[in-house]
Amino acid sequence: MATLQAIKKRIASVKNTEQITRAMYMVSVAKLRRAQMAAENSRPYGEALSATIVDLAARAATGHPLLEQRPIKKAEIVLFTSDRGLCGGYNANLIRTAERFMRESCAGYEQVEISVVGKRAADYLKRRRIPVRKVTTNLMRTLNYELARSIADELTARFLAGEVDAVFLVHAVFRSALSQKPTVVPLLPFQLPAEGEASLIDYIYEPGVKEILDALLPRQVRTQVFRAMLEAVASEHGARMTAMDSASTNAADMIDRLTLQFNRARQAAITKELMEIIGGAEALKKG
Repeated sequence: MATLQAIKKRIASVKNTEQITRAMYMVSVAKLRRAQMAAENSRPYGEALSATIVDLAARAATGHPLLEQRPIKKAEIVLFTSDRGLCGGYNANLIRTAERFMRESCAGYEQVEISVVGKRAADYLKRRRIPVRKVTTNLMRTLNYELARSIADELTARFLAGEVDAVFLVHAVFRSALSQKPTVVPLLPFQLPAEGEASLIDYIYEPGVKEILDALLPRQVRTQVFRAMLEAVASEHGARMTAMDSASTNAADMIDRLTLQFNRARQAAITKELMEIIGGAEALKKG
């Protein structure tokens, strides 16, 4: 049986851990609401912009380079994870989704490059000696539209130059603090729906359909990247909040068990001392 001192030290250690997990839980709770609102508010704009582009593309006399569907030989996957751990299975699920997509959907491609946003994915791939084209970290600190714009413009330039034939985003879609769904989203080329799904209402376009497409398609790419960043941040806060709440509950349960063990050990020690005293007294009487 563990000594009283060892049990006492373990209780103190678990209490310190509980304080840390509760503090991290409170931080995530405070940040989650704002991140959730940002992610949810970005969805209507992205969906409306996508619907507008679909209508414009259906009426365009000529195609656009960002709409060009060509045989995919080279593809790029942009994987969004967190920079820190302690968020349950959030990162593991995203990495597993990316690996499954590469294994099942990208098997026929000649080359697949990986870019990562988040230190956890970069560390994972580095340990397995998988080359990474580009690493972007500190998303929590630098989350803004300009960062999304720089990432999106670089991917667009690579697609237009023929360096890649398709670009996919792998990120979590925030549903609730308990649910974040890993998702693979085609980024380039822009995916048009089946024929007949465009709006039947026509408009007068100024300066023209092609000019408007030239302006909106790059903006749609940037918007999708920015939405992926917002969804990733909200999902990370939700996953960390849930994980830290569970860890705090487990720590409290462990403290209760250790306290019970400590009390039993102390009671046994006191009983042993009493027995020794009584035994000594009896020996003196007989002597």
